[in-house]
Amino acid sequence: MAADSAAAAGRSGVIHDLGYQRYDGLRLGRRAIIRALCWHSLRSAFGLGRGVKAKIVPVITFVIMCLPAVANAVAVAQGNPRQVPYDTYIFQLRVIVMIIFIAAQAPELVSRDLRSHVLPLYFCRPLRRLDYPLAKLAAFILACLVMIEIPLLFLYLGTVTQEHGWSAIWHQTQALFPGLLVGFMWAVLLAAIGLFLASLSGRRAYSTGTIAIFFFLTWILAGLLFAVSTGEGHPFRGGGQVATTGARLSGLFSPFTVLDGVRQWLGGTSPGPIPPPGSYGVLYGVMLLVLLGLAVGGLAIRYRKAGVA
Repeated sequence: MAADSAAAAGRSGVIHDLGYQRYDGLRLGRRAIIRALCWHSLRSAFGLGRGVKAKIVPVITFVIMCLPAVANAVAVAQGNPRQVPYDTYIFQLRVIVMIIFIAAQAPELVSRDLRSHVLPLYFCRPLRRLDYPLAKLAAFILACLVMIEIPLLFLYLGTVTQEHGWSAIWHQTQALFPGLLVGFMWAVLLAAIGLFLASLSGRRAYSTGTIAIFFFLTWILAGLLFAVSTGEGHPFRGGGQVATTGARLSGLFSPFTVLDGVRQWLGGTSPGPIPPPGSYGVLYGVMLLVLLGLAVGGLAIRYRKAGVA
């Protein structure tokens, strides 16, 4: 009988207690997953938690973006007035630096997951289809805010430390707020466009090239249309002359000039790359909403299915 029982046990198998225990702690759920995904994506945008190579582009671009603020602090310390506007900063420098940063770092947030086919693993958790792209977008907007707004704060601090009297400090503070608002618009629109273009391919090189080509070509196109529409008889030198209708509308073809058109339409007085839009300012506002809607909507459609590759 003992032999028969041992043989039956051998055929049916034996369950061994290896000491594993079920998790009985608090399950944080969907919100905690979104927060963790957003925090991890924000760290990835600056290469934190990775090797030195991943930090090269974020560090260099951030340092370059802060150079005008440092130069302004030196000039103010020597008794000169503030040299850099809050609302435009150094426009061309900001454009070039943000193109490099977005083209290099947006694929870090989405292309790696697409190429590794790990999206089904994310969605097997209590995570909705839109939670993933929205968490990535929120993280990248925060990363772009760091790149844009912190140099503005450095510019402000470098200026107010040399001011005398609360009225002068308050004047600088009032000038800072519109600049922060403009920086927020830049961060939201550029992050949305960059992340959508990066999500179109799982190969980082393709995503980087797509983003860089789109931003550069549209910026060059807007500049060419402006040059053609002004001609030699109607130069624009910071708002002193009357601009043609074509010059006022030329900025609608690039996200950067659209952002500057909205800035001037909302009351910005610092000279920009395009003339003040005047009565056409509403078109710049509409174009800003259209670009943002297309980017966010395209990002949502891209991740509509969990098995997207």
